[in-house]
Amino acid sequence: MSYLYETHLHTVFASDCASSKGSEYIRHYQDRGYSGIIVTDHFYNGNTAIPRGLPWKEWVKQFCRGYEEALNEGERQGFDVFFGWEETFDSCDDYLVYGLDKAWLLEHPEARNWTRGEQYHAVKEAGGCVVQAHPFRQHHYIRQVILSAGCVDAVEAANATQDQAYDALAMRYAQKNCLPATAGTDMHGIKQFNEGLIFGVLVETKLKTIADYVKVICNDGIKGIHVNDGRCEYRGYETVRIPVDVRDRNDRSTGKNWKHFM
Repeated sequence: MSYLYETHLHTVFASDCASSKGSEYIRHYQDRGYSGIIVTDHFYNGNTAIPRGLPWKEWVKQFCRGYEEALNEGERQGFDVFFGWEETFDSCDDYLVYGLDKAWLLEHPEARNWTRGEQYHAVKEAGGCVVQAHPFRQHHYIRQVILSAGCVDAVEAANATQDQAYDALAMRYAQKNCLPATAGTDMHGIKQFNEGLIFGVLVETKLKTIADYVKVICNDGIKGIHVNDGRCEYRGYETVRIPVDVRDRNDRSTGKNWKHFM
């Protein structure tokens, strides 16, 4: 038996690009056989819906509202809801952070100003993990691809909101560098359920807390990913049209050709 989880989801309360409340998702995921969801709203330097001018404690309080509203509805319906977030650097690359909570955020206002390396080391010290989201995304607003090879525990190899070719590149990158591969819908609103691209991660044991998911990631315990057939198949013609910078564990540019990692 396996358990299916959504690992990448946004709510209208905290993500400026989202259109649905967390509570609206519960029934849809239940109907599709999911065991739970992880709410990963856009954090301070991403597309947040929370005004950055607020005092830190008030900012965190409002940021967690989307998760808490989803959690309340999940508890009412007997469906698991866990907490995470998605942070952005230089308007280029994004990272899913799992394993920490509201109380931890309240005590760490410096999280607003971290580099990729500082984020990784702080999250790891606190018992969490970091997954690079859609690393080969090449949208018009992204000026370069950052492969943060030294500051992540896994790679989101399948993201339902992007081109199939980007997922193929991400999967090949994860496999070549022995990094666990995850999958997530990057859910922004319930209309996405009509599109038929709803992704997720399969695990062997039901998650009781978000710490259990961290253990799955860090112990290479992912049983599989739930994606459309052929989604991550590398065909050899996939390419990157913008500059690529490969970073080390201290968030320093290695100067290495990204193709050496493929």
